[in-house]
Amino acid sequence: MTTSVMSIVYVNDAPAAARFYGDLLDMSPSFETPGYITFDLGPGAALALWSGQFEDLSPDVPRTSEICLAIHAGPDAINAIFKQWQSKGVTILHEPHDEGFGLTFLAADPDGNRIRVAPRD
Repeated sequence: MTTSVMSIVYVNDAPAAARFYGDLLDMSPSFETPGYITFDLGPGAALALWSGQFEDLSPDVPRTSEICLAIHAGPDAINAIFKQWQSKGVTILHEPHDEGFGLTFLAADPDGNRIRVAPRD
């Protein structure tokens, strides 16, 4: 059986969210409709941005999940990404710090969805 994993993130405005994520990930969408846009993240992995499922998503609503961008590099690369995102005005929820799996930081998209950057296991 062939499987793939698609993370779906609910957003208020899919095209605006796609611009945000496209800038962060330095990539273009692989599929686009007005309310549903996907990014191919590599073999078996994709990110989907879907609007219209919930009305008026707010960053104030607590989130219980995260998108994790697993980086094939060490702490220097994670710190560099942190500084780059910070310079772009991305909301930082938790600055770089050590966890059991290595250096990580936590950011949020404009709708309040959490984005973690961490080393790949």
